[in-house]
Amino acid sequence: MSRIGKTPINVPEGVTVEINERLVKVSGKLGTLEYTLLEGMGISQEENQIIITRVDDSREQKSRHGLTRSLINNMVIGVSEGYEKKLQVIGTGYSAEVVGPWLKLGLGYSHDILMEIPENLTVQAEAVPRREQGALGVQANIAVKGYHKEDVSKFAAEIRRCRQPENYKGKGVRYLGEHVQIKAGKTTA
Repeated sequence: MSRIGKTPINVPEGVTVEINERLVKVSGKLGTLEYTLLEGMGISQEENQIIITRVDDSREQKSRHGLTRSLINNMVIGVSEGYEKKLQVIGTGYSAEVVGPWLKLGLGYSHDILMEIPENLTVQAEAVPRREQGALGVQANIAVKGYHKEDVSKFAAEIRRCRQPENYKGKGVRYLGEHVQIKAGKTTA
């Protein structure tokens, strides 16, 4: 039994949902998203709720039921509130700044890394003052915001991939609140 799929989706004020056969279009103050329903899925709207149904109780249909409900719920939340991922740049001499439509990262390589910011996302990067860097040595904070959850998460993962946190000093780019287990270095006899 899919508990996720059976849960109705609440539609907040300011969000409109249009259903044309298998195409679902969700519009809100932040933007518009579209989704085409998978085979065997049905959708209906009753007042301020959306209900997802399935054709039969096969294992495949049950998994698609929960997936469809989650994707449409993410669309409703995205166009009404938006999504945000925060990252920290940790390491001596590391930096991050937004230059026009580019994110410029200085991560200890011989060159700076330039990443083009997608049109539907906004990125903010701020340097942390020296007195506030703390024990971790945070050099910069990066915030990735947008209304499409997949795009926000994907771009944040691409930023993190440029220099993943290493286990001996903890230097690199990590998500805010991510715990990195620090290993002990080699000791001499």
